[in-house]
Amino acid sequence: MKRRKNCSCVSRTSAIRGGRRLMAVYRRLHAAHGPQHWWPGDSAFEIMVGAVVTQNTAWTNVEKAITNLKAAKALSPKAIAAAPHHRLAAWLKPSGYFNIKAKRLRAFCTWLIRQGGAQRIARLPTQVVRAELLKVHGIGPETADDMLLYAFNRPVFVIDAYTRRLFQRLGLIQGDENYEALRKLFETALVTDAPLFNEYHALIVMHAKDVCRKRPLCGACKLGPLCPSRELGKDA
Repeated sequence: MKRRKNCSCVSRTSAIRGGRRLMAVYRRLHAAHGPQHWWPGDSAFEIMVGAVVTQNTAWTNVEKAITNLKAAKALSPKAIAAAPHHRLAAWLKPSGYFNIKAKRLRAFCTWLIRQGGAQRIARLPTQVVRAELLKVHGIGPETADDMLLYAFNRPVFVIDAYTRRLFQRLGLIQGDENYEALRKLFETALVTDAPLFNEYHALIVMHAKDVCRKRPLCGACKLGPLCPSRELGKDA
């Protein structure tokens, strides 16, 4: 019994220390970049469409695809599910991989209709929604968590390639952990708060795109005092 108690204390202490370090990173990112107001979209459905279409492309290309859907008055589950494949693919063309994304977006919209729409889904427990989303063709953990966090305001931490790159360089993760392990690490260390997770993930994306690139701009990085890899891009 005594040994179990000690293990629990060590685990709790590690989580507290991890949380302090993560929040130190968050505060520096927020000071450097300011609030991100992410994810852009006029409705939960538009945010979910964006989560599907943004796979393997820049957000500017997603905006063009969504503009096409709006112009065609096709930004609705029924319109997308009913559209011929060639037409839907043409609307999504700016986002790249448009034939694949057309199939995925149609599968998602068909699922959404069968579930009774976004308003009905919003009343379901987070784990139920997540489990069902992961059954949909083309919806992986990152896309499902994007939807849960940004469309439904659920406190799930989104893990992406930017998160792995940044926190591996900061020495807080190995970088090769599986998705669920990293998600639980962040969710356990941080206070469970959807607005915090929202802002934190958006700041990670901003920082990794503009500063902590594949070839990092360490001279412009506000995380320098916290980063053991800060010399990596000193000549960039």
